Amino acid sequence: MDERKSAEHFLNLIQKSRRGKFKLYIGMSAGVGKTFRMLQEAHALLQSGIDVRIGYIETHQRIETHALLAGLPIIPRRTLFYKGKELEEMDVQAIINLSPEVVIVDELAHTNIEGSKNEKRWLDVMDILDAGINVISAVNIQHIESLNDEVREITGIDVQERIPDSVVAQADEVVNIDLTAEELINRLKEGKIYENSKIAAALNNFFKSEHILQLRELALKEVASQVQRKVETEVVLNRNVKKERFLACISSNEQTAKNVIRKTARLANYYNSKWYVMYVQVPKESVDRIALDKQRHLINNFKLATELGAEIIKVKAKNATKAIIKECEERMITTVCIGKPHINLIKVILATDTFNTLLNKLSQENIDLVILS
Repeated sequence: MDERKSAEHFLNLIQKSRRGKFKLYIGMSAGVGKTFRMLQEAHALLQSGIDVRIGYIETHQRIETHALLAGLPIIPRRTLFYKGKELEEMDVQAIINLSPEVVIVDELAHTNIEGSKNEKRWLDVMDILDAGINVISAVNIQHIESLNDEVREITGIDVQERIPDSVVAQADEVVNIDLTAEELINRLKEGKIYENSKIAAALNNFFKSEHILQLRELALKEVASQVQRKVETEVVLNRNVKKERFLACISSNEQTAKNVIRKTARLANYYNSKWYVMYVQVPKESVDRIALDKQRHLINNFKLATELGAEIIKVKAKNATKAIIKECEERMITTVCIGKPHINLIKVILATDTFNTLLNKLSQENIDLVILS
């Protein structure tokens, strides 16, 4: 058993060393200059004798950005027919076959055309990295999965194309492309982001100054947390520092569970910690009793948690508190995260003993309890 584990560990080290390096540019919104910066970097690499190719770039016909394509080797896109239209996608296999040292891949959160090998472009990038090719890519902050709720609260928009936080965590280098709100709005008014017919609508919606400021703060925090993660993983730390482990406890309530999962993912990502999502199936929610829509919501939330990097724990128990405490002990949990209870006064009174039992036990074990609003 020990020999097999040792061999598997060594194999993982080999595969990791063979994997391409991943650089990711993050911006607070469209128009901050992510594509422009990637193309500038491509020219610098080319002049240094590096075999760099354009795998996929989207200039949106912005004059200054489009001009930077001149002189850069471009890997032709593949053509597909979908619903009677001829469409183009990045040719992942051509990139792998050509095996350049570096490939530029724009719009990481893009959803591929139906019939493609992978549903999402970020999955294409993982394939390219696994082939030993270095990738430079870009994404806007609103496309990061665990920030979906916050972005919707800020902008009123439910962003559909998203990438798991684990993708950002895999980046070897994360760079923030930053502009002030005033600079970004000026770029928009000058026609450097959208064509003239779309400017007025953009200024009245997504590109309001207060929206930009809040998105900018999210982008700065995200990059700062990634830098912190790099420091913790690559710099030798004091061995006495306690390693955080988070346990997100969810119920069959769809929205509360989704909120707990996303917010715990943010905490775990910030601390670069292992984390779990736990669901206790009590008798009243056994397979033959639970409503079908609740079963479906649970499955979707388990999928979301897995995409965000959690390990799923599903247990059957009559007493949820005892089950949670048992998992905390076995998995050396440091922080338990639960949702804010939406219950009336009578239920609060009835649930007091249960809650107090959990609170007292966690306190004895020096485990923090976080109630997420």
